[in-house]
Amino acid sequence: MIKRRHKALVRRDLATFPSVVLLGPRQVGKTTLAREIANDDPDSLYLDLEDPGDAARLLDARSYLDLQRHRLVILDEVQRMPDLFRVLRGQIDERRRDGRPSGHFLLLGSASGALLRQSAESLAGRVAYHELPGLDALETGPDLNRSWLRGGFPDSVTAASDEISMRWRASFIRTYLERDLPQSGLRAPAETLRRFWTMLSHRQGAAFNAAELARSLGIAVPTVNRYADTLVDMMLLRRLPPYFANVGKRLIKAPRLFVRDSGVAHALLNLGSLHDLLGHPVAGASWEGFVVENLMGVAPRDTDVFFYRTRAGAEIDLLLLLPGQELWAVEVKRSATPRIPRGFRIAAGDVDASRRFIVHSGDDTYPLGDGVLAVTLPALMKRLIGTG
Repeated sequence: MIKRRHKALVRRDLATFPSVVLLGPRQVGKTTLAREIANDDPDSLYLDLEDPGDAARLLDARSYLDLQRHRLVILDEVQRMPDLFRVLRGQIDERRRDGRPSGHFLLLGSASGALLRQSAESLAGRVAYHELPGLDALETGPDLNRSWLRGGFPDSVTAASDEISMRWRASFIRTYLERDLPQSGLRAPAETLRRFWTMLSHRQGAAFNAAELARSLGIAVPTVNRYADTLVDMMLLRRLPPYFANVGKRLIKAPRLFVRDSGVAHALLNLGSLHDLLGHPVAGASWEGFVVENLMGVAPRDTDVFFYRTRAGAEIDLLLLLPGQELWAVEVKRSATPRIPRGFRIAAGDVDASRRFIVHSGDDTYPLGDGVLAVTLPALMKRLIGTG
């Protein structure tokens, strides 16, 4: 079993807050992580609300939870019982009065948008949020190409072959199209949603142009925006906003969209092997998305993330504004021998970036001049972890 760095982070939150919401898409490993936490604490209680038996225990939730007053209660798929949140609020307040300020409830859910709204309305001031991303490049080991091809979902990463991994991802996509997205309230033909998702995979990291996508799909612009919002809410898309610097230049203001899991993007594009991927036009943009997602997964909490691009061509793939207001500029190159692009040099000067990196696909870390460091993805991830 792959050891997850996030286990210690969730336990730290439970030691500080009355309740913790663990967010992430289906199959990303939330249940596995929660069960590990439960196994570490024999006095905890795990309930899966998709299980009719476990759900039945909460028909009189207040009375049942009163009996569990001194236990950590883990509730999986909690968004399936939205009325439960009001009960949890009362339970937290009663436990606080009993002298237990933290570690009451660990709440898990897949539909992150709905879960955030439900918890924010009822548990304001009583909850911390923790996003569980897919397995990252430090957790999966040194074979970056395999991690890039298969993405970060544990069952995809650990599959016995690329073919089995591809079949798992195809099933994952079908489940979302046929069940999870409709259950989230997105009523649309599965084939239209698949085309939309696939088009975004082809345009990995491109500026979001709802009008162009709407024309291609034959649907209205508000519908395209609704599709995108839902996939962002469900942590399947990453919306990267532009950085607005007061530099007196015309800036690209449309956000960039990434399919968050590289393996899912490759499955949508029917790229089942590294050979297929490297020969496809999306390879460079896909590698960039993979790097961006890995860096954002290890960045300290409260880090703000952006891209920067002017209409004259100066650009930075990823800007990380760390909690201490230190600004890191990151350029991504699918090359083992990168050079400093002129546009990156200009852009890093525009925003006065304090640290400047080019992430490459080689094996070494070395200076390129002009304050720019060529660095591998794992090395930069470790630097970010060290700032937290």
